[in-house]
This record gives sequence, C-alpha cells and structure tokens, in this order.
Amino acid sequence: MPVEQQHSDGNSSSDPFELRLSAALHEAGDTFDTDRGALAAAGTVRGRRLRLRRRTTVLGGAAGVALAGVGGALLVPWGGSSSGRPLAAVSTTPRVTQSPTAPATRAVTSDDMIRTLEKLLPKGDFSKAQGRGVDKNAPLVAPYAQLVYDDGRGAAAISVSVNRVLPGGSDARQAVQCPDKVYIPYDSCVTSHLPDASVVTVLKGYEYPDRRVDTKLWTANLVTPDGHHVTVSEWNAAAEKDAPISRDQPPLSAAQLKTLAAAGDWRGVVDAIPEDPRQTQEPPTGQDDGDGGKAIRGTLTSLIPKGLKVVAHAQDDDGQFTYLVVDDGKGRSLVQINVQPDMSDVAGDLFGAGSETLPDGTQVAERKAPGEKGGDGVVMWTVDTMRTDGFRVVISAFNSGSQQTAATRSAPALTMKQLRAIALSPKWRS
Repeated sequence: MPVEQQHSDGNSSSDPFELRLSAALHEAGDTFDTDRGALAAAGTVRGRRLRLRRRTTVLGGAAGVALAGVGGALLVPWGGSSSGRPLAAVSTTPRVTQSPTAPATRAVTSDDMIRTLEKLLPKGDFSKAQGRGVDKNAPLVAPYAQLVYDDGRGAAAISVSVNRVLPGGSDARQAVQCPDKVYIPYDSCVTSHLPDASVVTVLKGYEYPDRRVDTKLWTANLVTPDGHHVTVSEWNAAAEKDAPISRDQPPLSAAQLKTLAAAGDWRGVVDAIPEDPRQTQEPPTGQDDGDGGKAIRGTLTSLIPKGLKVVAHAQDDDGQFTYLVVDDGKGRSLVQINVQPDMSDVAGDLFGAGSETLPDGTQVAERKAPGEKGGDGVVMWTVDTMRTDGFRVVISAFNSGSQQTAATRSAPALTMKQLRAIALSPKWRS
C-alpha cells in the first residue's frame, strides 16, 4: 500500500486517530516516523491531507501495522446495526454509548489499562508494563497498554490501543481490511463478524515487511457499529524491534487475539475518551474513493505503453492512488501513481534544484533512487509533476513486482521518458 501523506506540512495534514496512535506507539517505544521528504519526493504519498480539506474533520483508521489503504473489499455493517436496519436509516455520527464495564464518566488511568490487559490475558508472568490512560486534556492521544508476557514458553511483547472511529466512514472500513500483499507481506489474514455486528480482522504478519529480521507480528483489529476501535498486537520477541526472537510463535492464538480485542472493557475505555470537537459527519464509505480510484486505474491502464501486459492491479483503489503490476516478458514491474489536486503549498518541498519548469509553468522532477522497502536490488524511478494550479501527478516504477521482494529485472519496465509522458498526459484532467 502507499504510505500516508508525509509532507512536512504540520499536524494539520494528519487525521486525529493517526495522531493518537502515533503518539501512543511512540511513547511505547516504537517509532514509525520515516524520512518525510524522501517519501514525498518519491511519489508514494496518498494525499490524505486533501481528504482532510474536503471535510471539516475525519478520524483516521490506520492501525499500528499499517492496515490502511488496503486491498480486498469487505461487506461490513458500518452505519448498520445488529438490528438489521438498512444503511441509509442509520446516522453516521458516532454514538457515545455507556458501557456496563466502564462508564464514560469514570476516569481511566494508565494503571487501569495495564491491569485490564493483565486480567484479560491467560495466566503467566508480566513485566515491563507501560500504559496511558484517558487524558481529557489530550483527546488525540490514544489510551494504550503494553507489557512483556511469558506463559512459560518464552517472553513476548503484547500491546493494546483503543480509539474512536466514525461509523460509516472509510477509516472504519480500512481498519479491518486485509492489506494488499504488494505492500504488506503476511502469512494469513482473516476477517469475521461477531454477533453484535462488530467486525474483527486477525492478521499474521511480520514486524519487518522485508523479513530482514524474522520477528512475527500478529494483530487483531476490531471495529464496532458504534465506532469503538481496538487494536491488539503481539510478537514472538520481548519487544517490537531490536530484541532477539524468544519463541517460535506469538503466545496468543487467532481466537484468543479476537477474544481479547472484543472484550467489553476496552469499549468502556473508548466511551471515556472525550469526543474530538473537530469530529463531524462523514459520508458512509462507498462511491467517492472507489470510483475515483477506478477512474485513475483506468486512465493509467490506457497510458501504459504497448508491449506491457498488466498482470495485477490494486484491489481497493484509494481515490487518489492506484497501482499496476506490468510485465514485458522480462519480469514483473510495479507501477504506482498518485493524482492529487490542490498541492501548491508543498511545491517547495517537492521541486527544488534540478527540477524543470515547462513553458506552461508545469514543474517536473525526475529521480532515480534505491527502493525504500528493503527488497534486494530494487530501484525506484519517479517522475513528479505539478501544474500551476497545484494539480499533481506523480508516478513511480520499480524493477520488481513488489518493493519488499528482490528485483526481478535490471531496470523498471517503463523508461523515464515513458513515465514522464504518462505523468504529463492531459487525460488526468478528465
């Protein structure tokens, strides 16, 4: 999947949940920050900042293992309920419900989060516990708990983070979608529906997508019809990163992960989180992103040079991003593209020394660089363009069918000249 918008334009470009989760996980010792300039220049940004502008506010659904913008459409009951009411009859405004286990008026401390996690885990030894409770003065910071758990078969890190997402929104759907394997390699991903109409996805993957260290990361993401979002993660090591593998598998089975994520205690914590005053209604997930993404994919397909066969494509188009995998008979080559209006405010970050300005004012930057996801020998060729009104088209091609896998050819299947012609095509305006 493409990474989230990574321009250095401040927190105004981040969704509230992304801020919550990032802050929580950062404090927990796991940093997800990446070279913002490099990612933006490389053209792998998705343009969430634009989505933020199109609506007053959103709540993000990117989970700690990057379960956002992912492939595989799901039939999920967001905006619906276990009562079977039709989608159109249900408000998309989050409903703050009172949980019998933790009323919304009760303070939730870091110790509460830790004790709850310990209570819900099978018997074992606990150590190195950390947590954050509900801070009414910092509603964007997600409550979390993490600890090292040992059931006698080896130490394992386990964490839980909770937040509120908007029922009916794209972020609720994205939170429980299985990732696209082009971007996130994993062993298995299973989505199921609970009797209360909640949806939970259990993903068995790896801490490092390129498998440079074979640390396993298993995660359950659960979203309820009322917008409770619970993420539970476990590793087969005593820490997410930089710790030796201590057991063959993480300690909890898929069924146990699902049960832990579905515990009513976490919903009570979500109820205690102050509502973000910027939170407003968002239309249910549906036509906007999907149709826009399909249109982008169709345009990209029409511009692919003859002699290249499209052998794979994005399963869940974003509305501003899509990808194709092409093959000219000499090996697979990933091609990804973003089409983003209203990007003038970051032009200075994207087009500097070495960029070109065409007679009509369009700015063009061409770059050849190593791949960013660890695939052996992978290179990334990019053409970034911006029209005078801020309309941006950025396209990248790789010499592999996925950034995480080793190169399958010496160079991408498209030349820089061909990438440039695609990015500057007038078809994108339509």
